[in-house]
Amino acid sequence: MSHFKSILFICLAAVSSCNLSGQENRTKQTQLIGGPCEGCEAVFEYGSKKLTAIDTLPHFEQTEPKLKLTGTVFERDGRTPAENVIIYIYQTNRAGLYVSQINAKGWGRRHGAIRGWVKTDKAGQYTFYTFRPAAYPTGSETEHIHLTIKEPNRKEYYMDEFVFDDDPLLTSKERNKLENRGGSGIVKPIKEDQIFTARRDIILGLNIPNYE
Repeated sequence: MSHFKSILFICLAAVSSCNLSGQENRTKQTQLIGGPCEGCEAVFEYGSKKLTAIDTLPHFEQTEPKLKLTGTVFERDGRTPAENVIIYIYQTNRAGLYVSQINAKGWGRRHGAIRGWVKTDKAGQYTFYTFRPAAYPTGSETEHIHLTIKEPNRKEYYMDEFVFDDDPLLTSKERNKLENRGGSGIVKPIKEDQIFTARRDIILGLNIPNYE
């Protein structure tokens, strides 16, 4: 009986080891999606807020020019709407700065207060109401809005930033640097009823390394 227990323990240990090894491999694979992603865990910092397909970022009401970012998220086939995808964005204020709240926690201390989260609906749609960010005071980068994606059952990863087609800092050289992760991040704001609307559709996995 003692010999049988020993054999059973060895077998169970081997199975456990294999399971652990498989889990570790899966973890390594998910960590590789999209490459390194500093700050992407901020996608989870919405707290107790119930996410919907629409979010309004802080200072939207009192800041111009107002901006509506909207579009559809598709599965990798580019046709099927992707539901329950969390999108996190953050941006500078009109001075080109990431200004955080006094009691800011987590990545809110670096990303600033102007940030928001949505979860796509059954039609894969999302909408953010915000305002157009300013370029950094140094003029070293284009106006941009950072974007992180969290799909169900996949690790979070970043997409190309929203950038603006009419931004003079978006030169041909800068355009050629874009990775087009999820599709082009270049948007063309069109003024509609006192607000500029910028549409961007996103294809999950497009140009994302190690997505499989």
